[in-house]
Parts: sequence; C-alpha cells; structure tokens
Amino acid sequence: MTAADCLAQERIWFDKPRYDEAERRFYEQMNGPTQHKQDTGANSILQDIARARENIQKSLAGLKTTLQPSRGSAPKISNPSHRSSPSGGGSAADYGELAARMKSLELENQSLHTVVEDLRSALGKMESRVSALEKRSSAPTVNGTGPQKAPSAPAREEEDEEEDDVDLFGSDEEVDEEAERLKEQRLQEYAAKKAKKPVLIAKSSILLDVKPWDDETDMKKLEECVRSVQVDGLLWGASKLVPVGYGIKKLQINCVVEDDKVGTDFLEEEITKYEDYVQSVDVAAFNKI
Repeated sequence: MTAADCLAQERIWFDKPRYDEAERRFYEQMNGPTQHKQDTGANSILQDIARARENIQKSLAGLKTTLQPSRGSAPKISNPSHRSSPSGGGSAADYGELAARMKSLELENQSLHTVVEDLRSALGKMESRVSALEKRSSAPTVNGTGPQKAPSAPAREEEDEEEDDVDLFGSDEEVDEEAERLKEQRLQEYAAKKAKKPVLIAKSSILLDVKPWDDETDMKKLEECVRSVQVDGLLWGASKLVPVGYGIKKLQINCVVEDDKVGTDFLEEEITKYEDYVQSVDVAAFNKI
C-alpha cells in the first residue's frame, strides 16, 4: 500500500474543533461567559489550526475521489512504464494528476508546519508575558511606590562572593561557645541572687493539753517539766490551768515550732517521759504561721 492509499484511508476527526466550539458556546449560554481577555490569542490560534485541518481534509477528500476509479484495476503507481495495454494513456494522465496532488499536499504540509511553529512561538511569548505580569503584580512594594527592583548583576556577584566567604562550620562553633558562656554567667547570677534572698522559715503554732494523773499532782512542777524540753526551733508561750472535773485540772500551753526542726510527735515523746506527773499529751490546736 502506497502513502497515498494510507492518507486516503486514514480516519481523522477533523471537525473536532467545531464540536468543541459549539459545546463551549452552549455552556457559555447556560452558565454565562467565562472567557478572560487573555484567551483571545488562544482562540485565534485554535481557529488557524481548524482552518489548516479543513484544508488537509479537502485535499484528502479530492485524493480519495481520484483513487476510487482506479482501485478495481489496482494499478502500480510507482512503475507506470511497465504498462503495455492500450489504455496506458489514461492511466498516465491519472498518475500525473495524482503526482501533482501529492506535491501540492507536501507543500501544504510544509506550510502548515511553519504556521504551527509560528503559533507555538507566539503562544510561548504570550505565556511568558502573562507570567511576567503576574509576578510584577504580586511583587512587594517599596514605601508604597511600586514593586521592588531586582538587584543588578554586580550587586548579585558581590552578594555571592560574601556568601562564599562565610565559614559556616566555624561560625557554629563560635556561636555555641558564646551561648555556653552566657548560660553559665546567667546561672551564676541567679545562684548569687537566690543566696542573697532571705529564706522563708515555715512555722506553726501548737496548743497542747497536758493531763495529770489525779488532783494531787503538783501542776507547777508539771509545767516546769514541760518547759524543760528545750530544742532548736522550739519556743514556749503562755499557759493556763483548765478544770477537767472532780477537782482535776489540765495544763494548756502554747508553743511555736519550726516545721523543719520540731514536730508534734517529738513533743509528745519528750513530755511523756515525765511519767510521775504526765498522764497524756494531746494536740488541741495546730495553726500555720
């Protein structure tokens, strides 16, 4: 099969741009126009391509009509000189017409290639212009006057040289040493400040009930025994005798203690050591100071 037969039997949907255009117009009528100003160039390109396809379709249609009468006899186009029949004159004329059409198709194909290349270059230029406009519109302004200008080539070279001169590894070590030094200095300052600040001592006020064995117990001697308990962080306060019943009185005495040094268990153990006078010791009140 020759190239002409292939072109004649090739099935291409040349009318697709028309259907696409009709579909676009239909949706525009339904939803409103959505085409922007920047799409006019693209539409003109599509129209040129559609015209080129129409020309190719017409040429192929003419070639197909030319080849249809000669399919029954299956002539050999490539070797017309081998025919020795009396109708060789008509076949030669058909061959000349076919060759002329093939030459015209080649010329049209070349012209279409050039047109397509020109359209591609124009489309590329238009896209570059659009991208430049978008970048210019989105560029930050300087003092509200307009987009900031890009640095010149010498300035860029100087900045690149400065960046090359920077020693990244050395700067990291210097920064780490400086940070460690500042950290140690601040820790020392904080420790010194904390040492100068007076420490708050937690204290409590405790009211104790010291009960004797009976009404014959010497309460003065009992109080002396209680006050004889002396330890760091303990300060005895006022005391009084409170009647309990049947002539028996209990000693109610107040004291102030430091929580870290003296506890209620320690006081009870020390006071109950005087078994001759003390029966029991109870905590009547406990308040933080």
